[in-house]
Amino acid sequence: MEKAWVLATTFGTKWGIYLCFAPLIEKHFTVIPYDKFVMRKEDFADKIQAVMVWGVNIKVDHDLLQSLPNLKIVVNGGVGVDHLDIPLINSFGVKVSNTPHVVDNATADIGMGLMLASARNIVKGHNYSKFRESEDLPEAYLGCDVSGATLGIIGMGRIGYKVAKRAQGFEMKILYYNRNRRLESEEKAVGATYCKSMEELLQRSDFVMVVVNLSPQTHKLIGAKELSMMKPSAILINISRGLVVDQDALVDALQKKVIRAAALDVTYPEPLPRDHPLLSCPNVIILPHLGTHTLETSKVMVERMVTNALAALAGDQPPDEVKA
Repeated sequence: MEKAWVLATTFGTKWGIYLCFAPLIEKHFTVIPYDKFVMRKEDFADKIQAVMVWGVNIKVDHDLLQSLPNLKIVVNGGVGVDHLDIPLINSFGVKVSNTPHVVDNATADIGMGLMLASARNIVKGHNYSKFRESEDLPEAYLGCDVSGATLGIIGMGRIGYKVAKRAQGFEMKILYYNRNRRLESEEKAVGATYCKSMEELLQRSDFVMVVVNLSPQTHKLIGAKELSMMKPSAILINISRGLVVDQDALVDALQKKVIRAAALDVTYPEPLPRDHPLLSCPNVIILPHLGTHTLETSKVMVERMVTNALAALAGDQPPDEVKA
């Protein structure tokens, strides 16, 4: 029986699915590399039934959707689907799926890692060990305690809740702000206190971790006003989406020491241009969106993408379908 055809970025290329995961997909599908498709659309368009999106490597727009008459599903690797126009895709009778739950632990881990790295000057200390020009350890390398400090979590969904669980191990005082308050039993389980306003959380927290989905409501949720509410000694950690934080306002706040530091797994764009002012701030750590970037999590994400695609192609509802 001939395998169904799927469109994906060439394995192992920039922003493509890593080559080590290719067998997981090729076991079930014939993969048409996107660059090959662009050159010879007429040879492949009628047979492609699924598009696999990993990062933002394939732009699923009106032209692409119109060119794939037998497309049944757009399968996204990861939770965030803000780069996909779901109403547009659905208007072509095409389903959309993502990979929720799979990424929760890895993303919570990177949040804790960023908090520790920023608070304790781990990156700066590493660079000192490699490039030091004297034996004196400057006063600027003094960090701040994580244990016993107050962590404010903005967005107490699955990932935010897992961050709270991890923070318990550091005996942190946990505050959270969320659209909907969690059950009292859930709050007690992690020792979290609900803040009725984000302002209250910002004013009371030593560390502020942003863990929300990107939406029109959360676009530049953290701007100059919000940064000014934070303690001068506070550290901002963003593991959600780059556009949730106003980067211009953040640069200004870091340069003027409105806040102590920032640690970012996400930016806009990704990666940042080499001359972006954020990269010249000594009190910021920037990662290239490593939140889900582990061998184990990535493997499960790819497997889940395959499961969703197979379900849609069989005429069933994908287990992780995302609706507009």
